[in-house]
Amino acid sequence: MARQEFANYKPDGHTWITLAGGEYYPDILGPACELYKPVLVMFGHLVERSESSIRLFLEIASVPDGWMRIQLSRVFKKYVSPSTPVEMLKQKNKAEAITEQFGQSFRPIQEVQAAFTSRPIPDEALCAVLWEYKDRGKKGYDLTERFFEMIRSQLPDMKVIGPERAGKDILMGSVFSDYPNPTRPVDFAISKRLVVFSQSGWRGTTPTEEEHRKTTGLVATGTVPTKSWPMPTLGHSKRR
Repeated sequence: MARQEFANYKPDGHTWITLAGGEYYPDILGPACELYKPVLVMFGHLVERSESSIRLFLEIASVPDGWMRIQLSRVFKKYVSPSTPVEMLKQKNKAEAITEQFGQSFRPIQEVQAAFTSRPIPDEALCAVLWEYKDRGKKGYDLTERFFEMIRSQLPDMKVIGPERAGKDILMGSVFSDYPNPTRPVDFAISKRLVVFSQSGWRGTTPTEEEHRKTTGLVATGTVPTKSWPMPTLGHSKRR
């Protein structure tokens, strides 16, 4: 069988762009407003009773429900601190440190209150923006899962480890005991010998990943030293 190059797939490349279709606008507005209206109502209550934007952030950080806290953090980012990544805002245990580092750049609470009350509830525009986050990681997770299945079915002598969907990256130190930077994270490893480590955005369409990753393609270049380490016996990771 002749070796296939990426160029061989160029004529039908358009069929590989995505795994699933999107949703039509404005069809999404109804379900988006239904889903996010409680978020905006709660945000409004917190805005009304907060004497400062820092207090507003601390109130959001204390919300016990994880999903609601993340949505409130996204609304906070839009109204109060567009330069602060949601990935940082949602770190509940670092709320005090975040206010110390970024609190001075928060929009004054009086301006936030005026801006928020100027919009309807539900705010269709903001609900549509929040809706874009809802399934943003799903296509990437589906692609990763299919890739793992392909490796196992078509290349049974290869072994692949790493989270197939949501989950923590694997650390190089867990693969090579003498790796120079054992805490370096990678998305997955494929081996008979070492074939590839993937880094920087293989699944990087999730709301949190996009805050600190840049999509650079399947294979990260220049990140794995040239030394050849013996590959240990690797088992499949548990499904996450």
